[in-house]
Amino acid sequence: MTLFFLDENNVSFPSPKIAEPDGLLALGGDLSVERLLVAYMAGIFPWYAKGDPILWWSPDPRLILIPDNVHVPRRLRRTLNQGIFAFTMDTAFNDVITSCARVRNDSREGTWIVAEMIDAYNQLHEAGYAHSVEAWQADRLVGGLYGLSLGSCFFGESMFTTVSNASKAAFVALAEFLAGNGFAMIDCQVTTSHLQRFGAEEIPRDEFLDMLEACVAEPTWKGRWRFDMKAGDCVREYRNHNIKECQ
Repeated sequence: MTLFFLDENNVSFPSPKIAEPDGLLALGGDLSVERLLVAYMAGIFPWYAKGDPILWWSPDPRLILIPDNVHVPRRLRRTLNQGIFAFTMDTAFNDVITSCARVRNDSREGTWIVAEMIDAYNQLHEAGYAHSVEAWQADRLVGGLYGLSLGSCFFGESMFTTVSNASKAAFVALAEFLAGNGFAMIDCQVTTSHLQRFGAEEIPRDEFLDMLEACVAEPTWKGRWRFDMKAGDCVREYRNHNIKECQ
C-alpha cells in the first residue's frame, strides 16, 4: 500500500492516477482554501471521520452527471410544477452544511462533515467558490445541498431534506440551472443509486480527469449565485482571465 503524507507547507498532491484501488491517495495537510482548490482541480477531495487524520481520495470509477442529461422522474416533475418549494442560492450556506451534518448524525449514518470541514467550506463560500441551493416552504428551510464550482464543473458534496422530495427538487433545480448556463459536468464523487436515478453514470477515473482538465480551463463563476443569473452577470476579473466575479 502506497499512501502519501502531505506537507503542511506544500499544497501540492501526488497524481490521483496512483491512488489505492479504493481511491485513497494521501493523508495529512490542512483544509485551507488554497489546498482545497488545488485538490478539486486535480480530481481529489477530502473525506474522513471525526478523530481521523485528513484523508484525500480520488475514486475509480467516478460518478458524474452531465447537466443536459438530468432525468427528472414524472412524480418529481409534478412536484416541481406545483410550486411546492421555493428555491434560492447562496442565502443560507452555513444552515445547509450544518443541516447536512445534523441529518446524517440524527439518522446514525455518521458523517464526514465534521466541524473542521464546516469551517473550511464556509471559508470556500466566503471566497466565492462554494455554493448552496436552498429549498423553502413558508420561509422554512426544508432541504438543500452544497458543493463548489471551478470552471464548468460543479462538485457536489452533500444534501439534506426534512420534507419529502425537498433535496431532490433542489438538486434538479441546480442541474437545470447548470445546464442552462453551459456547465459541462456535475462531479457526484462516489456511486449511489439515488443519483443514478437522475442520470448519473460511472466513468473511469482517467476519463473523468480528462473531462475535468477541460472543465477547469473554462472561467470560474466566483461570488454569490442566483437562479436568475446568466453568464453576462459575471464580469471577467482583469487580473485573472479564468475568474469571473459574480455580483
